[in-house]
Amino acid sequence: GRAAERMHGLIEDLLDVTRIQSGKLRIDLAPHSPSVVISEAIAMLTPLAGARNIVLTAEIDRSQPPVLMDPTRILQVLSNLVGNSLKFTSEGGRVRVTCARVDGEMRFSVTDTGPGIPPDQIPHVFGRLWQASDGDRRGIGPGLSIVRGIVEAHHGRVWVESEVGKGTTFHFTLP
Repeated sequence: GRAAERMHGLIEDLLDVTRIQSGKLRIDLAPHSPSVVISEAIAMLTPLAGARNIVLTAEIDRSQPPVLMDPTRILQVLSNLVGNSLKFTSEGGRVRVTCARVDGEMRFSVTDTGPGIPPDQIPHVFGRLWQASDGDRRGIGPGLSIVRGIVEAHHGRVWVESEVGKGTTFHFTLP
C-alpha cells in the first residue's frame, strides 16, 4: 500500500544521504532536455497539487539546448523541491517551475506563494533534518540535503531566496 511505498521512499532517501556523504552517489551524465525533465516532474506532482487545491505550473522553453545531467536524479531534485513547496503552500496558492540560461549555466527555479522562511533559518535549510519550527513537522526529512548532494554531484549550485509572508524560491544550476 501507500504507507509501504512511503517507507520504501524514505529508506531510499536515507541511503542516498549516506551515499552522498561518502561521495558514492552514482550520477550517469548524458545530454537531456531540461523541458522534458520539468514536464515529467509536473506530470508526477499535478495530482498532489490538485488534491491541495494549489495551481502548479511550469514555464517551459522547449528551445533550451540539452544539458549534461542524470535525468532520474534531476527528477528527484525537482520532485523534492516541488513536493516541499506544495507542502508549505496553503490552499489556493501557486507553485511555479522555471528554467533559463543564466551566465552560461542552466538555472532551474521553483517558486511558491507559501509563508516564506525566516532569514535566520535559511542557512540551515539544506541541513540533514530541517524543519520550519518546533511545532511544525512539515520540513522534516532528508529531502533538501539530497537535493544539495545531487546538484553538487552535477557540479551545480543550489540556494534559496525567501521573504516571510511572500513565498520562497529554490534555485539550482547545472553547468
